[in-house]
Amino acid sequence: MDRLLGHIGFEPGGSDAKHLYLNLTVAAGVFCVVLELGYFYFFLQGHAPAFELPSVDGYGYAIGRDFLNTWMGGRAAFSGGPAAWFDLATYNAELQRIVGDRQIVNHFWSYPPHLLLFIWPFGLLPYLPAYVLWCAAGLALYLLAAWCGGLSRRDLPLVALAPGVFVNVFFGQNGFVTAALLIGGLTNIDRRPIRSGLLFGVLTVKPQFGLLLPVLLAMTGRWRVIAAATVTAVTLAGLTSLWFGADVWLEYVRKVMPQQHWLLTDGSGTLLLMVSSAFVNARVVGLSLEAAWLVQAVSSCCALAMVIWTFRHKRDPDLSFALFVTATFLFSPWMLNYDMALFGWIVVLLRERTDNTAVDHLLALAVWVLPLAMLVFGVARIPIAMLVLPTFAGRLMWRLARPEVSPIIAGEVRLHRSPA
Repeated sequence: MDRLLGHIGFEPGGSDAKHLYLNLTVAAGVFCVVLELGYFYFFLQGHAPAFELPSVDGYGYAIGRDFLNTWMGGRAAFSGGPAAWFDLATYNAELQRIVGDRQIVNHFWSYPPHLLLFIWPFGLLPYLPAYVLWCAAGLALYLLAAWCGGLSRRDLPLVALAPGVFVNVFFGQNGFVTAALLIGGLTNIDRRPIRSGLLFGVLTVKPQFGLLLPVLLAMTGRWRVIAAATVTAVTLAGLTSLWFGADVWLEYVRKVMPQQHWLLTDGSGTLLLMVSSAFVNARVVGLSLEAAWLVQAVSSCCALAMVIWTFRHKRDPDLSFALFVTATFLFSPWMLNYDMALFGWIVVLLRERTDNTAVDHLLALAVWVLPLAMLVFGVARIPIAMLVLPTFAGRLMWRLARPEVSPIIAGEVRLHRSPA
């Protein structure tokens, strides 16, 4: 591939690569803005967005889609807590009452109760301003974390205009926040272990992101980080119990977790196009439930082995973090395309390396566009995520295994800034 691209004049480490990233950044930004405007023009005719309460488009979805759950959670913080929303019928009956539209699609409350400790202010605002503030504040937090995590200011447009950003905004999801928490935790892992652990503890609001973190931390002996994360998580759980009662956690386990399992195994429609896991991709191509779980088991075992292999020894930190993030998406059966905003940081972190080849650039860009590509290829039942992510992970392992790669302590970022 490198020779082929070299024949047509592509220079991986030169100005050609920089122009490629620049052109794709502009193209992605223009495409996604046009897509968003097209949605508002074609699907919201006769359904003008309301200011105070959510309004519904022609397909039965609230503007901001999943942000409706966040807003409802914020409203519940001062009206008895979220336990009532754990029941599907009760929750959707309340949504229909508030929206005043019985055609609204069913929503599922899927977040751990301690999320309300952070989202309650949004429930105090009218819906549309709350949605705009949620997206703007989340993006700002994500860009700040990316800058503190090693990127220069001139790199931030590539992060801000990535397809994953627009997918996250369209669905009103929390991918910006979870990305910022994970980036902050990883890049502070050596310099500020207590802060790192605190951020990892807060990340338990999206527990699938932390499934492999104990492996990374234990393999590298980050015991202070583990202790800080544990104390933070326990404190958050305790505060939630004091606010809403200890039974909120029992209700969550009893009602929400079975709903999550049902969505994973029996969900359909757009949801299947948005989940990147091996399990769902196997279902998309028509495999049975048993076969799909077997495929996921293989993917999870390989992801676990990748992390163990990577962090057993001192290796290049940027490549190691990139592999860890990729392994996280391969390990869990419940990872969605809006969670892939995180890859914007990874791609830009790697693009300035002097050892990149044309293959590395092309794979990085494939990951960069994957959140949107999943929706397009999914319609044709092509499991693009399970083609791109394992290939990207394999390439990262190959680069880490090369003897000429400097053995740097994993976790010591090549460039780190602290907010003023």
